[in-house]
Amino acid sequence: MTTVAAYAVPAAKAPLERTTIERREVGEFDVLIDIKFAGICHSDIHQAREGWGEAIFPMVPGHEIAGIVSEVGSGVTKYQVGDRVGVGCLVDSCRECESCKAGEEQYCTGGNVGTYNSIGKDGEPTYGGYAEKVVVDENFVVRIPDALSLDVAAPLLCAGITTYSPLKHWNAGPGKKVAILGMGGLGHMGVKIAHALGAEVTVLSQSLRKKDDGLKLGADHYYATSDEQTFKELQGSFDLILSTVSAPLDFGAFLSLLKRDGALVNVGAPEEPIALNLFSVIAGRKTLAGSMIGGIAETQEMLDFCAEHGFGAEIEVISADQINEAYERVLTSDVRYRFVIDTATI
Repeated sequence: MTTVAAYAVPAAKAPLERTTIERREVGEFDVLIDIKFAGICHSDIHQAREGWGEAIFPMVPGHEIAGIVSEVGSGVTKYQVGDRVGVGCLVDSCRECESCKAGEEQYCTGGNVGTYNSIGKDGEPTYGGYAEKVVVDENFVVRIPDALSLDVAAPLLCAGITTYSPLKHWNAGPGKKVAILGMGGLGHMGVKIAHALGAEVTVLSQSLRKKDDGLKLGADHYYATSDEQTFKELQGSFDLILSTVSAPLDFGAFLSLLKRDGALVNVGAPEEPIALNLFSVIAGRKTLAGSMIGGIAETQEMLDFCAEHGFGAEIEVISADQINEAYERVLTSDVRYRFVIDTATI
């Protein structure tokens, strides 16, 4: 066991505090990573505050991890000391089910193992990236291309793949009209990726406050959803709407913006159930769908795609003692667009 410094939530809704945790010894197929940067995802806040149900405490959040390999197990073939690597939302899965064999470990029917707030195959709780080091099986580690600096790469491990996977699955590309609903940590990556895929991109945001940013990041159009005229003007416009919003929405109103056979895909996960009149999907053969991160191979594909197109996340780097303040700022959308912890400050 190795003792490392970390920031943990001691109990639901409690502020994070500095502590120490134990990391397992490096096993045959493990990689020890010196964490350099860890992104703050809205998911961290949902789980730290038990918004998505009962959680495991103490909790060390963080599933947007970028760092450098400092040790490898005797059986490791994919990485060596000094490699630039990342870890996203998963650190293990059953590896035997249909989903795992298809490279879709995020949908593992045996239950994947989350990077934090999960129980590993050793029966111990997993602790995430708000820490100095992490030990991960090489099959759940990805390579960060040299063209991406580690700080802007960290949020790609969740925000990047969470938007890339559905945009690819629902064929965003030339000739397709794609709307990104919400212009935050996920949404800003959705705009960049949809634009790089060749789609015509519209941002749907509550206000026009971030319009200049949206257009700069690759959006062709930008509309405020607080303006009723938006829904009249854009009725039947989109092939795909990607909702990154984790607050309850009027789904009927947004489904009305889809073309026939269009899809409204949710990657934001509201804590409350939704109400829906099914005629919203019946009329127009529309799809209301969801998507969850991506598999390991697709995460690597996404990192290579971002490097090839020359972009990472838009970030604000903070020190570890600013995490609690950052959580409050995320909740008021006061970040452009992802907080990243410099883990040297832990």
